[in-house]
Amino acid sequence: MAAPRSITRIIKSLQSTSRNACSDHHRRCRASWLPAVVLAKRYSSNAAAAIVAAAAASPSTEQTTTTSSSATSSSVIGKQVQTTSDLPLKTYNVTKADARPKLSEHHKITFDEKKTLVPWEEGKTSHFQHVWMRDHCQCSECFHPETKQRMLNTFAIPENIQPDTVEAEEEGMKIKYAGVLSNVVLFAKGKNDGHESFYAWEWLHLHSYNPRLERYISPQFKFWGSEIVEGPPEVRYEAVMESDAGVGEWTRKIRKYGFCYVNGVPVTPEATQELVERISHIKHTHYGGFWDFTSDLSKKDTAYTSLALGVHTDTTYFSDPAGLQLFHLLSHTDGSGGQSILVDGFRAAKIFREENPTAYRVLSNVRIPSHSSGNQDSSIQPYAPFPVFNHHPVNGELILVRWNNDDRATMDRWDDPADVERFYEAARAWNDVLKRRESEYWEQLVPGRPIILDNWRVLHGRAAFDGKRRLCGAYISRDDFMSRFVLSNSKREDVLKAL
Repeated sequence: MAAPRSITRIIKSLQSTSRNACSDHHRRCRASWLPAVVLAKRYSSNAAAAIVAAAAASPSTEQTTTTSSSATSSSVIGKQVQTTSDLPLKTYNVTKADARPKLSEHHKITFDEKKTLVPWEEGKTSHFQHVWMRDHCQCSECFHPETKQRMLNTFAIPENIQPDTVEAEEEGMKIKYAGVLSNVVLFAKGKNDGHESFYAWEWLHLHSYNPRLERYISPQFKFWGSEIVEGPPEVRYEAVMESDAGVGEWTRKIRKYGFCYVNGVPVTPEATQELVERISHIKHTHYGGFWDFTSDLSKKDTAYTSLALGVHTDTTYFSDPAGLQLFHLLSHTDGSGGQSILVDGFRAAKIFREENPTAYRVLSNVRIPSHSSGNQDSSIQPYAPFPVFNHHPVNGELILVRWNNDDRATMDRWDDPADVERFYEAARAWNDVLKRRESEYWEQLVPGRPIILDNWRVLHGRAAFDGKRRLCGAYISRDDFMSRFVLSNSKREDVLKAL
C-alpha cells in the first residue's frame, strides 16, 4: 500500500468536481469521445479508484493473475488510447503526493477583503475566499467530531465576512474572525463572537481549489478476454471471513478485474449469505434479499428458467443498478450444461469505441427504456431511460455499462426518425463485439466456489442446461461496495481527511 498521506491526497484528487490540472491530452480525448449529453452520476467511485492506483504502485501480497500475451489492460476508458497487445496501467501525476506540504519561506500569507492567499514552497499560491474558509471550519463547534457532519449554519455567515487576524503556525493557519455572527452554529447560538478557526497545512494543500494542486489519477482496471481462464482472480474463504485484510484483497480484485471467485465456501445458503455480508448489507429488490432458487420460474424472469441467457448486466430497469452480484451453485443434479459466460464490458467498450466511434457515440446518447414486469405485483422502471454507455460527468471515463436486450421496453421516442436505423446499426455492432470468441470467458460454476461480479462492468450469461440446478446469491449496492472497498484498503482517518 502507498503511504497514508499519498493515499489521502490521491483520494481527494479524485473526489474533486474540477479537473483543471488534467493534461491537454486528457482534455482532447474527452472532447473526442464524450457523448453530447452525459449522465450526472455520483462521484463516490473516484475516491475508491485511487486506492487501486496507490496499491498498484507499491508491493502487495495479492497474487498475480496469469494472462496470455493477448491480454489487454488499461485504466483509460473515456478517452482515446493507443491500441497495443498489452496496455500498461496508467495514471496521471500527483503534485508532491508523497511530500508534506510546506509553506513558502520567501512569501508571507496575505489577505484582502475577499480572500486569503497561501504561498507554497512549490511555487504556487492558493486563493481561499473568506466565506469558503468560514464555512469549512473544522472545529468541534462547526463540525461534529463523531458524526462528521457540518453543524454550521452556512446561510448565517455574512457575505462580506473578513478575518481580523491570520497567523501562520507550525502545523497550520489560525484565523480569527471579526464581529459577532449570531446563530452561525446550529444548536450553539451566540457562540461565534470572534470565532477562531484552525486549518492544517496538509488540509489546505489537499483542498486547494484555486489552483488545484492535485492531478487526476485514473482507476486501475485490468482488462481481460478469454485468456483469463488461465488464471482468474480468486481468494480463499478463510481469508475473507477471518480478517478485514482478507476483505481488502477480495474487494481489490473485484475492483481491478470486475469479478472474483471465493474458494472453499461451505455449500450452504447460510455460509454464502455470511460471505456476501462481509462486504456489506444485501440490497433488497422485488426478488427479495438473499436468493435461494431453482429453475422453476417462481419469479417471472428468464433467469429462473433453464434457457440459455445472452450476456447482459442485471437490473438495467433500476435507476441505480445493482453494484455487485454473487452467485453460488449449490447443486446440479440429473443433468448437465449451464456453463457461465463472462465478458469484460469495459474492454469490449474500448474495442467498440476504437473500431466504431460513431456507433459508440450513438449508444452513449440514445436512451433505452427498460422494465421488469413479469411478476403480477410489480412493474419496475427507472425514473428515466439511460444509454448503454454512461460516463463520468467531469472526466468522461466510462463508469457504467447498461445492457440487457431482453429487458428493453418499447422504444417509441425519437428526436429524429433516422436515429432508429442508427440505433439498430450500433446495437448490432456492439452485439458482434460481445460475441467474439476472444471476448468470452466460459467457466462451469461448481459448489463451494461462488463468483461475485461488478454489475456495472462485467456482463454475464449462461448456456442452456437440463436437470435441476439450485443457486443462491445476492445483490450489493454500488455505494456500499465502494465504501467497503475504500475502508478495507486504507485507514479511515486518511479517507476522512479527504472529505
